[in-house]
Amino acid sequence: MLSYQHAYHAGNMADVHKHALLAWMLDYMTRKPKPLSYLETHAGRALYDLSGPEATKTGEAARGIALAADWFAPDHPFARALARVRADHGPQVYPGSPLIAQTTLRFEDEITLAELHPAEAAALRTALPGVTVSQTDGLAMALSRCPPDPRRGLLLCDPSWEVKSDYDDVPEFLRKLHRRWPVGVLALWYPVLTDARHRPMLRALHRQFPDAISHTVNFPPARPGHGMVGSGLFVVNPPYGFVEEAKALSRLFARVEPQT
Repeated sequence: MLSYQHAYHAGNMADVHKHALLAWMLDYMTRKPKPLSYLETHAGRALYDLSGPEATKTGEAARGIALAADWFAPDHPFARALARVRADHGPQVYPGSPLIAQTTLRFEDEITLAELHPAEAAALRTALPGVTVSQTDGLAMALSRCPPDPRRGLLLCDPSWEVKSDYDDVPEFLRKLHRRWPVGVLALWYPVLTDARHRPMLRALHRQFPDAISHTVNFPPARPGHGMVGSGLFVVNPPYGFVEEAKALSRLFARVEPQT
């Protein structure tokens, strides 16, 4: 969706949920001395200025990472990634998932990203020089690259969800991808909206992948009338310990209080 730009939403509570679990999964996977592949279908620009006009216009970061930054111990993978990026780029920046991945992964690991929006793709190449970035449809890129080399790895699918057909297309995409790459960790982020439009998709996904894990958290709208009231992550082949980490994150999100 070429109209979508994540700068308006970077650092919101959904990002905290998605990125905390992503950083944990990649950190866990890098403990084994074997290289891995990281693929992302909708990468964005990777580095966001939370003092910029987009973030300040929506206030989502102020109701997100600004409240949640102290939830995590300094040695948590998400806290380490955030601290490293801010040490390099300043205290008002926020890393998108590609930069969290690059910060967490090792020299021998492979990163392959797709971003269709021309300006976002250009910014992504600037933020992550040397990383393979394809300005193309991310689902098509993933299917063409899988199984990757190395075969061990993780894929993050994070559409804008502004196209309603995404809810019908994504289960079929994951089915095809899993057939090509049965050992891959496949992570799908989805928004929890007031109209609960994700539920039919989630039922379809659980029919296809009965052993997969779906973790959701709820939070108040970032501003009056905002439709997103939660965040979900559906993971096929989750790493060992994922359920316990997700439960710990749920306890942290329980601290979020409604706006007064």
